[in-house]
Amino acid sequence: MLRIWGRTNSINVQKVMWAVGELDLAHERLDAGGAFGGLDGDAYGRLNPNRRIPVLEDGETVVWESNAIVRYLAARYGVGTLWAEDPALRSVADRWMDWQVTTLLPPLHPIFWGLVRTPGPERDMAAIDAAAKAIQPLWQILDEHLSKSRFIAGDAFSMGDIPLGCAFWRYANLDVERPSLPNVQLWYAELKKREAYRRHVMLPVT
Repeated sequence: MLRIWGRTNSINVQKVMWAVGELDLAHERLDAGGAFGGLDGDAYGRLNPNRRIPVLEDGETVVWESNAIVRYLAARYGVGTLWAEDPALRSVADRWMDWQVTTLLPPLHPIFWGLVRTPGPERDMAAIDAAAKAIQPLWQILDEHLSKSRFIAGDAFSMGDIPLGCAFWRYANLDVERPSLPNVQLWYAELKKREAYRRHVMLPVT
């Protein structure tokens, strides 16, 4: 049975749990991080020297970094579904997964942290507003991409949809001005039909 370390309100844990849900894998999730703590002990440090969540244990295999865990689960348990057998098609999912981390996350994080996890009097609204403006053309890049396909890597749901689907749920629930994203909204509507997305991602943003 898989073991996943991490709390449910972590976007990175949500990625992993959504993948597990899509693949219908038997698992145990253990609360860790944030208010639950548990990351400072030697046992956890042996699992992840960075002492961050999530961590996946699959027998003797230990994987950390959320997108790496999603890729591992897709490759091991989702060949032909989450994991495209065609390397060219799979590269589309891969590049957008990396884009989520390297390009989209830097402006999304200060918006979320500033509006959700920072008390009102302590918020740096100038920084939040700057990040909210900076992220708009990034979502428009994704919107243009989705004008050509139903999902991130073509007409079938894949691992590539998972990091971006988690990010968009968070973004859609933040009190910021958003640009018109008709193709992203069509894709988002498709995601909301998926039981695993509703169960593991469509949670209060806290």
